[in-house]
Amino acid sequence: MGPMSTQDRPATLADVAAASGVATSTVSRALSNPGRVNAVTRERIERAARELNYIPNSQARALTSGRTRCIAVVVSDITNPFYFGIIRGTQQQLKAAGYTQLLVDTEESDELEDGMLHKLRRSFDGAILAASRLTDRRLTAVADEIPLVAINRQPRGVPNVFIDTPNGIEQAVGHLVSLGHRQIVYAAGPETSWSNERRWRALVRAANSYGVASLRVGPFAPRQYAGAAAADAVINTGSTACIAFNDLLAIGMLARFRERGVDVPGDLSLVGCDDIFGADFCNPPLTTLTAPIEHAGRTAVAMLLARLDDDAAPVSRQATTLPTHLTVRASTGPAPVSRSEPAPQKGRG
Repeated sequence: MGPMSTQDRPATLADVAAASGVATSTVSRALSNPGRVNAVTRERIERAARELNYIPNSQARALTSGRTRCIAVVVSDITNPFYFGIIRGTQQQLKAAGYTQLLVDTEESDELEDGMLHKLRRSFDGAILAASRLTDRRLTAVADEIPLVAINRQPRGVPNVFIDTPNGIEQAVGHLVSLGHRQIVYAAGPETSWSNERRWRALVRAANSYGVASLRVGPFAPRQYAGAAAADAVINTGSTACIAFNDLLAIGMLARFRERGVDVPGDLSLVGCDDIFGADFCNPPLTTLTAPIEHAGRTAVAMLLARLDDDAAPVSRQATTLPTHLTVRASTGPAPVSRSEPAPQKGRG
């Protein structure tokens, strides 16, 4: 009895290669990255694949090429609406490029993030790290082992997409100062958050330039339930204005202010960060920093795939900065005269 024919089993890359008279590696390139094979050869391979009813298998392709065509997208809290935009952006860009998205939630834990990246390493070709909780040193070391792009981190030598919320914080301070506020408190996020420190430094820098006071309370979890404790801490400072680490914390603070009879913005103005879904539905609608979150996800994927698709290219040092802007809503208003220092300009106050 003769050898098993391709009719008795699914066709393989080797079958397509034999039928088209080329190497198996050429077939793999032609089917996964057509631009790297000349048109005549590619057409012959595609015709042979059709005649043999060849169906690509991602696991078999990974074994022969070392590529899974899967990208890990790592977020610190999947329940945070900030990441919804990141995930939408990465999913759209990956789907268009023929890749699968592997979503990983690290639950705000740097240890879990590090462990998951290594545990799942054989399951993906590269990773997008959104607001990583790893230290700069550890993130740089991981980038030497795994092709990755970081979002909202800027470690030296690591490709990254930076959403410029520090500039937005400076806009927020200018907005509050223009309304007569002379002391601005920052409700801080997690100590492990790199963005948290950048936002605080931007607030201090802007407050100093305007000659107003700044102080900090926290840290607080970047979630709505932490808003009650944050609101109480802000009330204790006697400040007339607050900038919160993110919108979830700010929305939780609004609820607590209502419970305690603090009028927003009559008694205290509040600014959030990220402009998540729902920030304009709360009472009052939240003044916040609007960021191109979905665009950040798409940009990160484009940067990563450009590196993966050119194996001969040197390690990318690319960095992209995306601007943010202040969106003014009803949660900010003039400082209450009884709780603010008189404005120096005549006719104001």
